[in-house]
Amino acid sequence: MAEDREWESTETAVAELHKKIKEAFEVFDHESNNTVDVREIGTIIRSLGCCPSEGELHDLIAEVEEEEPTGYIRLEKFLPVMTEVLLERRYRPIPEDVLLRAFEVLDPTKRGFLTKEELIKYMTEEELSPIQNISLGNIVLNID
Repeated sequence: MAEDREWESTETAVAELHKKIKEAFEVFDHESNNTVDVREIGTIIRSLGCCPSEGELHDLIAEVEEEEPTGYIRLEKFLPVMTEVLLERRYRPIPEDVLLRAFEVLDPTKRGFLTKEELIKYMTEEELSPIQNISLGNIVLNID
C-alpha cells in the first residue's frame, strides 16, 4: 500500500514536471511543430528555475541536439533530459543569503546599493578588489 502511494506520488510529480516543461517549451515553439531554436534553450531552462553555467548549458544542448545539428531542439529529446535535471534539482540558483553576503563585501558602508561607477570599478580594475575573492558557497569568483 505505501509503495503504491509512493509510486503514484512520483508519477504525479513527473506528470506535473512534464506539463511544466512542455508549457515552457511551447512558448518558443513558434511553428507549433515541437521544435525550438537551439538559442532559446537557455531561456527555457532558466524559466524552469535552473541556473546552469554557460559550460553546463552547452553540455545540456549537446545532450539534446541531433547527431547532425539542425539548429533546432525537439521536445521529445528535451523532455526526458529536462525532467531528470529537475528531479535531481541540478543547477539550483545560488541562495539569497549567500548572494547577500557577497554584496555586503562590495558594500562595506552598508548603503544597500552600488553606484554604476563602483560596479564598473569592481568589474574592471587590475589590482585585487573585493569581488575577485568572493566565495559563493561552492563557487569562487576569480575575475582576472
